Amino acid sequence: MSDTMRAVGYRKNLPISDPAALEDLTLPVPEPGEHDLRVRIKAVSVNPVDVKLRGGSDPGGEPRVLGFDAAGVVEKVGAAVTLFRPGDEVWYAGSIARPGTDAELHLVDERIAGPKPASLDFAEAAALPLTALTAWEALFDRLRLTSESTGSILVLGAAGGVGSILVQLARRLTNLEIIGTASRPESQRYVLDRGAHRVVSHRDDLRAALPDGVDYVFSPHSAGMIETFADIVRPYGTVVAIDDPEGLDLLPLKSKSIAWHWELMFTRPLHDPASRAQHDILTRVAELVDKGVLHTTLTKRIEGIDAAGLREAHAIVEAGSAIGKTVLVSR
Repeated sequence: MSDTMRAVGYRKNLPISDPAALEDLTLPVPEPGEHDLRVRIKAVSVNPVDVKLRGGSDPGGEPRVLGFDAAGVVEKVGAAVTLFRPGDEVWYAGSIARPGTDAELHLVDERIAGPKPASLDFAEAAALPLTALTAWEALFDRLRLTSESTGSILVLGAAGGVGSILVQLARRLTNLEIIGTASRPESQRYVLDRGAHRVVSHRDDLRAALPDGVDYVFSPHSAGMIETFADIVRPYGTVVAIDDPEGLDLLPLKSKSIAWHWELMFTRPLHDPASRAQHDILTRVAELVDKGVLHTTLTKRIEGIDAAGLREAHAIVEAGSAIGKTVLVSR
């Protein structure tokens, strides 16, 4: 085996239209640590975090490899690995503190990887890990919902990557009424097909569209929305947000004792590395997929994990109007 591998990365923050925004690289093959799997990457997907890091995290001229979602085959394992062995097909969302998945070979801690759903190909699987983990943790860890939970949840951006899997999870694993936001007719149909009870437009006045209010809100776009949340969330309700707008003022929520939670999928790999919770979640999600309860959110497939394909995928995510997920497949 060669001691080098193909990868894609960036050296400085550039517009995605610049050919140097993402470049093809040749890097050393990484060696697994104690709990690591070395995975031969078969497919990756692009998330808003990739775009955010490429635009705002300056690697100072050194190549940085992005990418979090991945599906592939275990090639080598570390000395302490117990959950997988070479030849196993896995899927995962990785860690923000380690090199990314936009590479031929990648290291991931076994405790944040799960067995790939047998019913999905690698591309269909790679669309799901980061968004499924985010949605699962938002619903069941942050909001503490159960199969007995009732009331209503407003899912902002319900046709997006996280929203489209969160709608599925909430519909099938809770008793909530699910209201999604989407503007275009094709986006609204997609959200209804995923399981939302109804859809309101992004462009509508949510106060008028939801006169009775909601108990929960999932928010990927919180800037400028706090006053609206204060109006539409019922007393003692809860908001869970995944974005991080600067200078967010939550004081308008106090009058109704509305709780605010942050959800960051990377919290466990960063701060609780010994936890197997994400392995368990991905295992459970794979079971639900294989039973036909949940469905992939793949909507666009690009052949080849290379700089040109990744620049195309980043541009799609930057545009902010994508339905579902864009996935790149290894040739």
